[in-house]
Amino acid sequence: QVRLVESGGGSVQPGGSLRLSCAASGIPFDIYAMGWYRQAPGKQRELVAIITNGGRTDYADSVKGRFIISGDNARKMVYLQMNGLKPEDTAVYYCNMRQWVVSSGNYWGQGTQVTVSS
Repeated sequence: QVRLVESGGGSVQPGGSLRLSCAASGIPFDIYAMGWYRQAPGKQRELVAIITNGGRTDYADSVKGRFIISGDNARKMVYLQMNGLKPEDTAVYYCNMRQWVVSSGNYWGQGTQVTVSS
């Protein structure tokens, strides 16, 4: 059974920080990319950040300079350090891990809530 479990979500004031973690087990292949997505109420799911097994990273324009993604392919873990949080960052954050060819393997976590409000 494949499991991806997110943790670290919560409620913070604007300008605060949170660190999200995701741990995977049971994935029967080497991971090419790990990433974080989010979905706010009434909006579509969007990419937040990704990191490949070669260390290449990419971020949504809205979080550049504030969020940092890191990972450990050997342990199948990925992290998201979120700084300078804004109310518009409020969403459910989902962990994703996949192979280079996405149709060959693509897995999701159950999500963790992040709420930013004063």
